[in-house]
Amino acid sequence: MRTTLDRIRHAVSFEIIGLLIVIPLGGWVFDFGMNEIGVVAIVSATIAMLWNYVFNLVFDHITRALCGHTGKSLVLRVFHAIAFEAGLLTVLMPFIAWYLDVSLWRAFTMDVSFSAFYLVFAFAFNWAYDVIFPIPANRPKDSYAS
Repeated sequence: MRTTLDRIRHAVSFEIIGLLIVIPLGGWVFDFGMNEIGVVAIVSATIAMLWNYVFNLVFDHITRALCGHTGKSLVLRVFHAIAFEAGLLTVLMPFIAWYLDVSLWRAFTMDVSFSAFYLVFAFAFNWAYDVIFPIPANRPKDSYAS
């Protein structure tokens, strides 16, 4: 399993790289100023970072208990990314509606769009992170293949 310091490095690097991409992209796509989207993105990233730590810790414990290791197959990676984003969607949508003074429907579509971006980003980032910083022992040899 990963150490606490490794989990912190993972969460912080994920959020910083994500923010550098999503703030200008979100401002352009949704026609809001970078300041407005920046506040939404930074608050969302802070909540997501805390959720990232807790979710991944619990997910690794469950995976290890069920599988005997913390390696992730392609199917498990897809489930991991979807479950993570679904949890964030329920928390962030009301905040987006309130802060940007938009309808819940518009906040929902914005949140789903951000979630779609982060779903793809999380999949790619986590895979790359696991290759660059491999999980210590107790993983199947083929967990990172293809």
